[in-house]
Amino acid sequence: MANQRPLVMIKGIKDGLVLKLDDQCSYHQLIEELKQKLLERRHHYGDGPLVSVKVEVGNRFINKQQKEEIQAIIRSEKKLFVAEIESNVITKEECEERLKQTELKTVVQIVRSGQILQIDGDVLLIGDVNPGGKIIAGGHIYILGALRGIAHAGYRGDMDKVIAASLMKPSQLLIGDVMNRPPDQTDEEAHYMECAYFDSERSQIVIDRLQSYFRKTGNTNNVLLEGVKQAWGKQ
Repeated sequence: MANQRPLVMIKGIKDGLVLKLDDQCSYHQLIEELKQKLLERRHHYGDGPLVSVKVEVGNRFINKQQKEEIQAIIRSEKKLFVAEIESNVITKEECEERLKQTELKTVVQIVRSGQILQIDGDVLLIGDVNPGGKIIAGGHIYILGALRGIAHAGYRGDMDKVIAASLMKPSQLLIGDVMNRPPDQTDEEAHYMECAYFDSERSQIVIDRLQSYFRKTGNTNNVLLEGVKQAWGKQ
């Protein structure tokens, strides 16, 4: 069995260690080899500073108890701490949550003063957001109507989201954790859609015509464009 492939591979990187764990063997075999490999390498980090460890388990699903066991084995080496355990496999619940966060939800209503409309993913609002009203989304916001209240896209901290509206007259805009109150605009009769997005070079939220945004960013093959297509298709 001298040519048996290793079940645990340890690689040193700038910020610490990466442990790649085999995803084909039994869990028991994996744990036994993990303990042995860490014991063999103890002299490399035993007297040094704390070392960050990233664990990659590939296509193996590990439950909460197994994750805690792997963390405990690594932490038992005193100078090691687990920064992350990465798996290519997620639970059904996690999958459903991710889909929920990326789906486009259509809402037909007027968001009146004092009301808050909150959506996990992208939202297409067919209606207005009145002054004092607020629309919040984990993804992009598309409004087929007037935005005169507050809009917050990417509320989980995502800065690559946009807010698009047929009439852009918001009292406040937020994208990720950046807030901006745009200057007053006078073109109430405009018949083109505008969008607000975070400009990383200027470190602020800017407003532009939707067509100009696509030309500047080349952002024409993603969820945003599909959302706009759906939005205009419902007019």
